[in-house]
Amino acid sequence: MMTYTFKVVVEPDEDRWHAYCPALQEYGATTWGYTREEAYKHIQEVVGMIVEELREDGIAIPESPKDDVEIFSDTRVAVTV
Repeated sequence: MMTYTFKVVVEPDEDRWHAYCPALQEYGATTWGYTREEAYKHIQEVVGMIVEELREDGIAIPESPKDDVEIFSDTRVAVTV
C-alpha cells in the first residue's frame, strides 16, 4: 500500500475561493467554493476521484514534481488544521 500526499493551492478569487492541485491539474483537479474551507473540502473530493479514476484506468499516479507530491510506502494519516 502506498500513501500519496498532494499539494493543493486554495486562494481567493473575487467573491469565491479557487482551489487546485498542481500535480493533477492536467486531469481537471480544480474547483471552487464560497469559503476557503468549502474550496478545500471540494479539492479533497476532486483529488480522491481523480486518483481513483487513474487507478481504474491503469494510469500511473503522478509522482513528481517532489514539491507537489510525496509518496510513502507505509500507511499514514494526514491532518490539516
